[in-house]
Amino acid sequence: MQRRLHLTIRGLVQGVAFRWSAERAARRLGLCGWVRNRPDGSVEVLAEGPEPVLQELLAWCREGPPGARVSGVAEKWLEATGELTRFEIRH
Repeated sequence: MQRRLHLTIRGLVQGVAFRWSAERAARRLGLCGWVRNRPDGSVEVLAEGPEPVLQELLAWCREGPPGARVSGVAEKWLEATGELTRFEIRH
């Protein structure tokens, strides 16, 4: 079953290649969606795919790349819309 996962990752997550690493992780997992920095210093992720695979991305986001210090991840599970066709970094 396809699902949509919306994440807000807080902590030291900007300036540590979090977006680039998240894009690589999501593409490796075959997910569609996007990642972007938010003005408040957090990183936002929206991804669609099979729920077990989204759980893998969620686990990765709780750790982040080397250099990141994740202090919290807010997650929201939704129904997939199918509008996303690839995973990208948004600016």
